[in-house]
Amino acid sequence: MSLRNKLEDEINVFLEYLTVEMGLSPNTRDSYGRDLRLFSIWCKKELRDITRNDVLKYMQVLKSQNYAPTSSARKLAALKAFFRFMTAEGYIETDPCEVIESETRGIVLPKVLSVDEVTRLFEAPNLKQPEGFRDRTMLEVMYATGMRVSELLSLAVNSVNLHSQYVIAYGKGSKERLIPLGHYAVHYLKEYLHRVRPKFVKENKPTDCLFLTVRGTGMTRQRFWQIIKGYGTQVHIQKSLTPHILRHSFATHMLDNGADLRTVQELLGHSDISTTQIYTHLTNNRLKAIYDKSHPRA
Repeated sequence: MSLRNKLEDEINVFLEYLTVEMGLSPNTRDSYGRDLRLFSIWCKKELRDITRNDVLKYMQVLKSQNYAPTSSARKLAALKAFFRFMTAEGYIETDPCEVIESETRGIVLPKVLSVDEVTRLFEAPNLKQPEGFRDRTMLEVMYATGMRVSELLSLAVNSVNLHSQYVIAYGKGSKERLIPLGHYAVHYLKEYLHRVRPKFVKENKPTDCLFLTVRGTGMTRQRFWQIIKGYGTQVHIQKSLTPHILRHSFATHMLDNGADLRTVQELLGHSDISTTQIYTHLTNNRLKAIYDKSHPRA
């Protein structure tokens, strides 16, 4: 089987998901298919060997071939959706499109929340309801640690050490790392484990999964995405919210407040510091915007 045919099979799996699970129209499915197959022909690699640099080079090729910025953005959107699905389904360990976004001006950082928006989002869940308290705890833990949503949802109860205030995350390639927990996250985790989580556990469904649904099963990516979007709408946050937005906000806010790049790299679990360096571009842009707004001779 050729490399192109190998990737073609995986593209077809994704396209079937778009039709059966997502209910997208045939025209939308065909558009995704054309964009993904164009990348497949150019790349000539097996799925597991495709890297972030491959995606960046591909975007540069599109630019050199005078594709319209909107067309390039659509092609990148197709790649992001494809690799996100392949990562979630376990076909690959690393999403090569992580922290790559497209605008008409080129490749830039994904949107992040301001500190005020984080506060508003966290205040949205109803803490008097078990589901609301669970949601607040998940938001606190994700923002406190900057972990990937897949890492958050795969946490076991024994991954958390509240006495020493850290959590063990299992990242890409099954790499283990210890991440400190802030006092807000510790506070909510203590209450969640003691009072709230037992309400979700079913006698016939024993599980060591930390975050559970009302059915007593582990939280899914899709459900967590719905939860975040719902709370964002509730508190009138205009940005498009995804589970990863808290990870991006964590990194940006850490750098804004003086954290060094190597520390943020270690906390995020990036194997390549060039991935972490993307966040410095946003931080620099924010400093420049503040300077231009504040300095009388800017």
